[in-house]
Amino acid sequence: MIKYIEPVFRPPSEWKSLILQVTNGCSWNQCSFCDMYTQPQKQFRAQKIEKIEQDIIAAAQSGVPISRVFLADGDAMSLPFNRLKAICELINTHLPSVTRISSYCLPRNLSNKTVEQLAELNNLGLSLMYVGCESGDNEVLQRIQKGEDYASSLAALQKIKRAGMKSSVMILMGLGGISLSEQHAIASAKLMNEAQPEYLSTLVVTLPLGTEKMDKVFDGKFQLPDQLGLLTEMQTLLSHLELQKTIFRSDHASNYLVLKGVLGKDKPQLLAQVNQALQGLVPLRQEWQRGL
Repeated sequence: MIKYIEPVFRPPSEWKSLILQVTNGCSWNQCSFCDMYTQPQKQFRAQKIEKIEQDIIAAAQSGVPISRVFLADGDAMSLPFNRLKAICELINTHLPSVTRISSYCLPRNLSNKTVEQLAELNNLGLSLMYVGCESGDNEVLQRIQKGEDYASSLAALQKIKRAGMKSSVMILMGLGGISLSEQHAIASAKLMNEAQPEYLSTLVVTLPLGTEKMDKVFDGKFQLPDQLGLLTEMQTLLSHLELQKTIFRSDHASNYLVLKGVLGKDKPQLLAQVNQALQGLVPLRQEWQRGL
C-alpha cells in the first residue's frame, strides 16, 4: 500500500491514474491565489528514490491494471533530469503496461532542462505536462506573485512542443478581478495563440480560505467578477482565441457554465453558448453544485 503525505492533488483527467508522489508540496508556493500546500506537512521536499521504487513495486503487486501514472505533488518537474529519468525507468521496469506518464509543470522548471533531455523523458513515457499558466497578462502574473511572465510561459510551452510532448494549459478565470478582467482574457488568448497547446482548460479562481492574500496584492480589496462578469470574460477569451486543433474544456466544478469542444472548429458554437448564457437562456450551475 502506498502511503501519501496528504493532501494530494491531481488534474481531474487523471482520476484513473496511479498517483506517484515523487515530491511533496511545491518548490515555489508563493502564489497569492493558492492554498493547496500551506499545511506544515506539505513543506517542499523531494521523495527519496528508494521510497519511490517501493511505491512503484507496491502498485505493481496490487493486481490493479495500471496504464497511466501521474507524478505528484504540484512540482515534480522541479526534479533534475537524471532523477526524472530514473523514475521513468523504474516505472517502465515494474509497470510495463503504463502507456503515459504525466506531471504538473511550472514553466521555470524547464529552464534547466534541454529539449533533448525532455525528448528523452518523452521516449520513456513522460509525455504530458499540465502547465498552470493561470494568465498571459504580465500585470496579473506580477500581482498574484506567480514568478512567471508571458515570455517564460511561452518559452516553456514551446520547449514542450519541440520535445514531442503535449501540454495541457490551465487558465484561471476571474484571476485579474474586476479591474483587470478584460486584459487578463485578451493576453491569455494571445499566449495560447502563440503556444497552440494540445489541451486548454479554464477554471474559476476559488479562495476557500478567504481573500486576505489576494486583497494584499490587489491594493486592499480583491473583487471576483460575478456570474455575468465571468461569462463576459469567457466571451472575451473565446473571441480572441485563434487555435488550430486544441481540445478545450471548461467543465471543472468551479465553472458556472460547462463548455466542451475543439478550437478552432467549435469556436462559433462555444461563443453561441456563452451568448445564450449571458441572455439567461441556459441554466448555470448553482453555488452548491460548485463545491470543491
